Amino acid sequence: MENDELFQTAKELFDADKYAQAETLLNQLILQNRKSPHVFQMLGTIYYDQGKFTKAIRAFRRAIEIDPSFTDASLGLSIILNDLGKYEEGRKVFEEAQVMLQKKSAEDDPYVNEKLALKHDELGELYVHYNRYKEALDQYFKALSLSTRRPEITMKIVDCFKTLGEYDKAFKELRDLIKQYPMFIGARLKLGKFHFEKGDVIAAIEAWEGVLERDPENAEAARLLKQAQAKDLTSFNEIHPN
Repeated sequence: MENDELFQTAKELFDADKYAQAETLLNQLILQNRKSPHVFQMLGTIYYDQGKFTKAIRAFRRAIEIDPSFTDASLGLSIILNDLGKYEEGRKVFEEAQVMLQKKSAEDDPYVNEKLALKHDELGELYVHYNRYKEALDQYFKALSLSTRRPEITMKIVDCFKTLGEYDKAFKELRDLIKQYPMFIGARLKLGKFHFEKGDVIAAIEAWEGVLERDPENAEAARLLKQAQAKDLTSFNEIHPN
């Protein structure tokens, strides 16, 4: 039986209160190095049900060592300690579990994440204002990890890389952004400008034609495309004079 299949079977047996069968499979998982907090938490619960408190405490503590934010194991451990009369220790474990639960809830809260992202974004702009682009990049990447405003923040990252002369990184960020958001016109416009500035007129033309395919009325793309086509024609005439 494959590792994942074994875990799923053990969990189903555990959920069905078939603890003896589940225990056998869970111990097999540990022997196979599947040492997840869920495995030890289930074993801790089984040992508690069997009255094997020392084993249960050890299993719950192992689950918490693997993942301190795994509150199911913390609460299980707290209950056993209280049952054994270790009220102060049980209270401490419970309070730590509450703190981790609150922290986890905050980390998973989109509103909180967006507020924090906004602060990192603002700090990034402040660094840019003082020409401290490396520090700005650090803040923008932190904002990016928290925010749903990926296109907007990535464009700021691209500008920082360009200013620092790191064109390869700027190009990569733009290409990745376009791949993820193919209808984001701003990224395609900027990619064309980068190509044009680097002297790759054909690539610039392709980028701006891509904009007009998606937004035929885009005046900026039309203007830039006309400029690039004129330059391309001039270059062709210089290479192939009549």
